[in-house]
Amino acid sequence: MNFTLKTSKYAKDVLTQLHASTGITPNILIRYAVSLSLRNSILDGSVEPVTKDFADGLVLNRNTVTGEHDYVFKALITQVAGKELSDEEYFPGYFNAHLERGIRSLASEYKSAGNFERFIRALLL
Repeated sequence: MNFTLKTSKYAKDVLTQLHASTGITPNILIRYAVSLSLRNSILDGSVEPVTKDFADGLVLNRNTVTGEHDYVFKALITQVAGKELSDEEYFPGYFNAHLERGIRSLASEYKSAGNFERFIRALLL
């Protein structure tokens, strides 16, 4: 069972920039990013699990990333995948796929919002 998540360099850079700009910690930003990806999956389908190893990204502990909501994330990702996922498939494969897609949406949301207050409002809608 894998308990570490390795992000891409792009995700690391976006998380670092957003953390510096907003003060929101990377683990919370990751939860927002995965949630955005799950929301978008309703419109454009699920993502394929990520199987490659990212060398230049962040390395995070599963419990740090999902916290007490791990079962909720697994249930949502399983629902969107449309099939039962083993723990090994769910994390880091599918979780990271949603993170990588969602981080692009998160960066776009921040850029279009222009400031912290509008960014938070956009995430809550």
